[in-house]
Amino acid sequence: MNFSTFSLFKKLLLLIVAAMAVIWLAPFAIVPTGWRGVITTFGQAKGVSYEPGIHFRIPVAQTMHLMNVQIQNGEGEGEAASKDLQAIHTKVAINYHLDPKRVVDAFMNVGPSTDILVERIIIPATHESVKAVTARFTAEELITRRTEVRDAIVVLLKDKMQRHGLILDEFNLINFSFSKSFSEAIENKVRAEQLKQQAERDLQRMQIEAEQKLVGAKAEAESLALQRQQITPDLLTLRRIENERMAISKWNGVLPSVTGGAVPFLQIDPDAKR
Repeated sequence: MNFSTFSLFKKLLLLIVAAMAVIWLAPFAIVPTGWRGVITTFGQAKGVSYEPGIHFRIPVAQTMHLMNVQIQNGEGEGEAASKDLQAIHTKVAINYHLDPKRVVDAFMNVGPSTDILVERIIIPATHESVKAVTARFTAEELITRRTEVRDAIVVLLKDKMQRHGLILDEFNLINFSFSKSFSEAIENKVRAEQLKQQAERDLQRMQIEAEQKLVGAKAEAESLALQRQQITPDLLTLRRIENERMAISKWNGVLPSVTGGAVPFLQIDPDAKR
């Protein structure tokens, strides 16, 4: 490092130290939007939180600590066990924020940072809640009753977080993972249930078709029986008379010129005089 470079580095360092001194000695502190401030006097916190804006403080004696009250999110994974002792790998996601009204309590009881709240409160509370609820359900129920499981975890987790000034905005069960053998058993059971339902649908369809054919055959038999009942002797006589009338209407009035019988055939001349 040459002399000119060292001189520039020294000036920059002095500038940084001077800026920090000005900030430290400044008689005011700024709280940005989405945060709350807690002032300590020689390390002792005052029982009030400060809204976003500029606030006066006593230089050196007082320090403004910032606490994030914006909605934050996080994901976590962990191991748990079901009621029937199946090993479960869980993955969850949560949205949360620090209650602005509880900033001072959180600062004094947990720590001067929301990161500390995550490490000390949120992560342990989430793991404990998930384990406690999954232990109430069998592995199969964790799948078929997923919404009920999620709601039970939310109730338990909200209570644990509220004790420390944290509000749970949203909780999601991203995934439940089981052992390979158990997952295959579930798939086989689901497949067998699907085949059973298909067989039941086919049987129901066949029963409906058979009933339809039976109804059709019954209707046809009833129609034939009705027709037989309607054929009376009077109806037969009427039909015979109608047939005879039709035959007469078709005759042209000329007798046959040749007749046959037991006697020799005779030629009949219709124009012969009597």
